[in-house]
Amino acid sequence: ACALSRPPPPPRAAVRCSSAGTCFSAHLDNASYPAASAACVQRQGSLAWVSGELELRLLLGLLAEAATPALLWVGLKRNASTCTRAEHPLRGFTWEGVGGGTAPQEVPVALGRWVKEPVRSCLSARCAGLHLVAVPESSHSWGWEE
Repeated sequence: ACALSRPPPPPRAAVRCSSAGTCFSAHLDNASYPAASAACVQRQGSLAWVSGELELRLLLGLLAEAATPALLWVGLKRNASTCTRAEHPLRGFTWEGVGGGTAPQEVPVALGRWVKEPVRSCLSARCAGLHLVAVPESSHSWGWEE
């Protein structure tokens, strides 16, 4: 007996660019944080980071265009030696360097929205993504998710 199947469809991608020329892309694939980071490097890029509302709007637009609800890996990571900090918008997470440089580590308080508070820890490395919740036209339809 023989079973034949079609190859799986290629992962879909959406792209948005700012007026300054910075482009972001969302690639829909079921991948771990390290695999997503490696895939971005293969594409001559890196996981995205958000320093303000412009980048956030671009990324939210990508997610809305790609699929909802969705979780997009971004370059948000907490090292094992760093503790969760409830008083900081990023809760102790930091942006991984971009293009060999350093991504901005401070974000406006308004960008410190979490879908669920990260686990309080100082012992394990953790990653976070940008989660878009299927709530049309809601200002609370996004948040970081560990």
